[in-house]
Amino acid sequence: MSDHIPEPPEVAREVFTGDAWVRAQAFAELLAGPGVVRGLIGPREVPRLWDRHLLNCAVVAEVVRPDVRLVDIGSGAGLPGLVLAIVRPDITVTLLEPLLRRTVFLEECVESLRLGNVEVLRGRAEEFAGRREFDVASARAVAPLGRLLKWSLPLLREGGELLAMKGERAAEELADAKEQLHTSDVRTAELASVGHGKVEPPATLIRVVAGRAPTGARKASGRKDRASRSKREASG
Repeated sequence: MSDHIPEPPEVAREVFTGDAWVRAQAFAELLAGPGVVRGLIGPREVPRLWDRHLLNCAVVAEVVRPDVRLVDIGSGAGLPGLVLAIVRPDITVTLLEPLLRRTVFLEECVESLRLGNVEVLRGRAEEFAGRREFDVASARAVAPLGRLLKWSLPLLREGGELLAMKGERAAEELADAKEQLHTSDVRTAELASVGHGKVEPPATLIRVVAGRAPTGARKASGRKDRASRSKREASG
């Protein structure tokens, strides 16, 4: 491994097993190399790639059901989506990211790591409302919960879940979004803690179970986004 990347902690071998172990090490190299050069992660993050990023994302898999279709909103450097795809080959992962330089990096990672359960999709969540449907949406350091609800719920099937990775402000964000949660017809919204004994502190998630999204809103959103794309294409 690179001299700049610390040795992975022993617990990493418990979390990343089989082929996932080799892929996790290779992904760490990609993050520490091209990921830093292209500005996807800061150089100061390299010494804590394992504990703060790879392991912190991997433990989210504890609450992901088998064989689901997961969309990682604002995937950035592939955290947590690409990590979840590595540790859970049974799930199908869509890395949704609007910025070209990031999607190019993600596509290179998928090819290099030979991940057959991943697709990279360039665009914003709003553009795919009513066009794509998923069982789970994940997000890490993308936006406050209120905005995440607006972006993720139209992408989720009825009963689908938003898993928003949050830190110490999780409870505050949940409280701030109380009114929006009530008007968004969600079934439940709660805090969840994962990674006990594997990461310190354990990772905190806001877990939202979606109700039925208004069909009219989905259709209207789809028409608006198609019109917007046509306008962009016409303007060259």
